[in-house]
Amino acid sequence: MTAKKRFSRFVSVLLAAAAPLCASPAPAAETLNVYTIWSERYATEIFDAFTRETGVKVNFLRFPSGEVLARLIAEKNNPQVDVFFGGIADAFVAGKKEGIFDPYVPRGAEEIPSRFRDPEGFWTGVAVNPLCFMFNGNFLKKHGLQAPASWAELLNPVFKNGLIMADARTSGTAVSRLFSLVLAMGEDEAYAYQKKLDSNVQQYTKSGAGGALPISREQAAGGIFFLVDALEMQQMGYDVVISYPAEGVVYGVEAMGLIKGAKNPGLGKKFLDWAAGPAMQRIYEEKKIHLIPTHPKVKLRNPSLDMIGVKLLDLDIEWSGEHRMRLVDRWVNEIVR
Repeated sequence: MTAKKRFSRFVSVLLAAAAPLCASPAPAAETLNVYTIWSERYATEIFDAFTRETGVKVNFLRFPSGEVLARLIAEKNNPQVDVFFGGIADAFVAGKKEGIFDPYVPRGAEEIPSRFRDPEGFWTGVAVNPLCFMFNGNFLKKHGLQAPASWAELLNPVFKNGLIMADARTSGTAVSRLFSLVLAMGEDEAYAYQKKLDSNVQQYTKSGAGGALPISREQAAGGIFFLVDALEMQQMGYDVVISYPAEGVVYGVEAMGLIKGAKNPGLGKKFLDWAAGPAMQRIYEEKKIHLIPTHPKVKLRNPSLDMIGVKLLDLDIEWSGEHRMRLVDRWVNEIVR
């Protein structure tokens, strides 16, 4: 055999041996699937940070809290996501009764105060978010008004057809509004009040933040929001005024949990472990996500999040999860219809 033939045969053998290696595709990136109620900007900041640290890609869909709960119940026998992140804790309590969550205590979660965690591990709170009033500053000036400081002031005829609020059938913000009124007034009084308030309501929006931009643009006078949404409008440069009723408001505990029957439970647990640590909640301030941290190692520096002068009503999360659907049904039957 000539040297040329021997060399050709050697090259052929090398290529044949290398072919399987070249043909093998690179391993696909691991992917976590998530439902969240957080805005696109907030969720992207959190999930991108997780991807940078772990290499795990996150696919997420954003819906209002009530819609996420309905989806998870409907998908119970064939879950489409691994984790629910950022939902209000009472939705997790309601979902626990429906059997859509698996208990899992994330690594390090014991550092988070017990009032922000489910004792059985079905959910872990990662942020606190109080309700507030948000009104267009120019509207208030035109009518010579101060920002409302009581629930009763929302009944002022000057606000007729000028308030925007969320729909309790789909929005956790709206459900928290119901809880606030029930705790502040008593249940029957709260519903009698809402019948009067309805005449001042221009629109009930699908999501809690849905009315924030129209109010900011003076297409409406004001409404009731989670503080995170009102501060976002201020950050965008809109003239909106934030206030709180003297009778008090509840605060949402924004939580996360593992979906029962998740297709990627290992990735779900990996994310929950990561998100339970203080580093995740430090992203709030770094990226101007206006939420109050639950982790004691994350210090609050934004004075707009200091609730020392606000009457916050303590809501029993187990009670709220148990009565959520009943109070929503009553709101639909007595106010909307």
